[in-house]
Amino acid sequence: MLRTRLASLDWHDLLRRFALIVVGSGILTFGIHNIHQVVGITEGGVIGALLLANHWLGIPSSIVSPALDILCYAVALRLLGAGFLGWSAVSSAFIAGFYAIWEQLPHLLPDLSAWPLVAAVAGGLFVGMGAGLVVRGGASAGGDDALALSIQKVSGWRLSRCYLVTDLSVLLLSLSYIPVTSIVYSLITVFISSPLIDVIVGMGSDEPANEPQVA
Repeated sequence: MLRTRLASLDWHDLLRRFALIVVGSGILTFGIHNIHQVVGITEGGVIGALLLANHWLGIPSSIVSPALDILCYAVALRLLGAGFLGWSAVSSAFIAGFYAIWEQLPHLLPDLSAWPLVAAVAGGLFVGMGAGLVVRGGASAGGDDALALSIQKVSGWRLSRCYLVTDLSVLLLSLSYIPVTSIVYSLITVFISSPLIDVIVGMGSDEPANEPQVA
């Protein structure tokens, strides 16, 4: 029985998805570590939500972050299936591994703190390319991706619109404690990364870009 199952597996597809997730995780974490964390670009989505809860409710990020991720993945399990969560576990492992690697190295890009607009554009490109490759591989780079894909499944919207809805909602709420000037650069990053994810997911596919295969 095991031999039959192994023979029925599409190893080419498995290797392709695995490669997309590995490369995407590396690009995503490289950009966040070398640009976002250095310049201090605020995040939308789950990361922004946990910062919001921490500021106004005093709830530690160590509690909010896993709680939000579990909630997003619980919704995704119902709508997208267990296969999506399996690949997302692979993605999470590589994301953690790449972060561990980057943290052992000096920052590999120039400090762009004096040029926040350049940082916002570059950060959006890294996030869009990295997350797009991970999602194209049928996985999630975090609760943000799982939530956006779940919204897409229910609404039928383009994936870029789903990301914009979640990110912009959090960023607008973040105006309650973050200066407008800081939010502007985050908005630039979001308006670059969201459509870029859509483009990456749809590249080289016969299916519409708003219907990625996640099972």
